[in-house]
Amino acid sequence: MWSQRQSRLRPPTCGVEELRLRRREREAALRKARREQHLVSKRLLREDAQEEAGSANPAQVLGEAEVKQFLSLAQRGTDEKEREKALVSLRQGLQHPETQQTFIRLEGSMRTLVGLLTSNRALLQLEAARCLHELSHSEISAVAEACLPATSYLLTYLSGHSSEFIELCLYTLGNLIVESEAVRRQLLPQGIVLAFATCIQSPHMAVLEALGYALSQLLQAKEAPEKIIVSASAGSSVLDSTLPQHMLRLLQPGPKLNPGVAVEFAWCLHYIICSQVNNALLITHGALSTLELLLLELAGAVQRMEYEGLELLACPVLRCLSNLLAEVPAEAVECQMQPRDERVIVALFILFQFFLQKQPSLLPEGLWLLNNLTANSPTFCTSLLSLDLIEPLLKLLPLSNAVSVLVLTVLCNIAEKGPAYCQRLWPGPLLPCLLDTLALSDTEVVGQSLELLQLLFLYKPEAAQAFLQQSGLQALEKHQEVQLQDRVHALRQTALHR
Repeated sequence: MWSQRQSRLRPPTCGVEELRLRRREREAALRKARREQHLVSKRLLREDAQEEAGSANPAQVLGEAEVKQFLSLAQRGTDEKEREKALVSLRQGLQHPETQQTFIRLEGSMRTLVGLLTSNRALLQLEAARCLHELSHSEISAVAEACLPATSYLLTYLSGHSSEFIELCLYTLGNLIVESEAVRRQLLPQGIVLAFATCIQSPHMAVLEALGYALSQLLQAKEAPEKIIVSASAGSSVLDSTLPQHMLRLLQPGPKLNPGVAVEFAWCLHYIICSQVNNALLITHGALSTLELLLLELAGAVQRMEYEGLELLACPVLRCLSNLLAEVPAEAVECQMQPRDERVIVALFILFQFFLQKQPSLLPEGLWLLNNLTANSPTFCTSLLSLDLIEPLLKLLPLSNAVSVLVLTVLCNIAEKGPAYCQRLWPGPLLPCLLDTLALSDTEVVGQSLELLQLLFLYKPEAAQAFLQQSGLQALEKHQEVQLQDRVHALRQTALHR
C-alpha cells in the first residue's frame, strides 16, 4: 500500500519546504492507491428462507432436456400455478453454474424468459425476474452478456408500482452493470441515470438500498469519470442529475437516517469524489458539512454504545471527507468547518478508541483524515494541542507500520507550522517515542521519524541537544539503507550544528 520513494541526492540539511514536498509526494501516491480500491461485488436476493440457508433437498443441476421442459411448461402450461412452479424449478436449477451454461447455450431460452418477464401475469413476471437475478449473480462472464436482451425491460420496470419488483430489478441491474461493459453501453443512452434519479425519490427503504448498490456498481466502471459521472450529453450524467442532492439528503443525520441506505450512498459519494471530476460542485451542494455532521453522529453512536454496523458506514464517510479535504483550499475548509473544528477532532479520537477495540483496520482511514485536516490548517493543529491529544496519538505508534507512518505525518503537519507549535510539542513523551521508532527496520517509519526530528531541530534547538544526550547519534548509525542515508546525514549535521 505504501509506495517506495526513489532516493535523491540532497544537501546536508533539509528545509521545511522540502520536507513538506516529500510528504505530499507520498500522500499523492497513497491517494491514488486508495482510489483504486473498489468494492466490486454482487448481491443475491433469495426470497425462500430454505434456499437462503440451504435446504435438506438442495436444487439439482438441470440438463438441457429439463431446462427445455421447464421453459415449455412456463410458457404453455395449462394453468398459472403450473407455469409458476416450472419457473421456480428453473430458478432453483440456475443456482448452479452448470445449469447457467446450459441455459445460455440453449437457443431461444433467453427470448422465452424475456417473454415471460414482459407478460401480463404478475406472478410469472416476478418468477422470470428471479430467474434473471440468479443468472446475474453468475461468475461466468458470458452469462451477463446473455442477459443483455432483458436489461431494457428491467430498466423500464423501475418506474413500476411494486417496490418488491423494483428492488429485484435494481439488484439484478447492479449485478449485470458491474460485469458487462456491453450492458452499460446499452443502458446509458436508454436513460439509466435518469431512471435512478427517479428511484431515489422512493419512500421505500429497501428500494433505496438496492438503488445505492446498483448506482455504486455503475460508478465503479472504468469509463465512469468520462461517460457516467459527467457526459457529453446534457442531462444524462450523474452530476447533471438530481442524484447528488438526494444522496446528500439521505446521508443527513437524524431520526430518518437509515444505516443500510446511508452505507450504500456513502460509497456512491466516495466513487464520485475519487473521480475528481467536479468535487467543487459537491461542496457547493453541502457535501463537506453533511459528511462532517455524519462523522459527529458516528462518534455519538459510539458514546451511546450503538455499535451495530457502525464500521460499515465509518469507512466510506472517512474516505469521502479525506479525499474532499485533499482538494479543498485550507481557507475553505476552515470557513466551512470552523464552528465545529474541535468537535471534529474529538469525534475522530472517539472513533479511534472504537476502532482499536472493534475494527483496527479502520485506524489508517481515520488517521488519513486527521492528516488531511492538519496538513494546511493551523486551526486543527491548535485543536490537537489544546485538547492534549498528542499523547493519545503517540500511543497508536506501536500498532503497525502503516499506523506509525500516518501518526508521524500528522505530527510533522503540526511541527511544520513553526516554533510556537514545536514549543508545545516539546518537552514530553515525543523524543522517547521517536527514539523507539528509529530502532525499527521499516524504512517508511524511520524516514518519517527523521523528517519529524529535522523539523523539531530546525524550530526547537533544545530538541537537538536532548537527542544528542539520549544517544540519538548511535540510533542513527544503525541505518545504512540507501534510501535513508541522505536524510540520516542531514539530520546528523543539523543536530551537531544547532
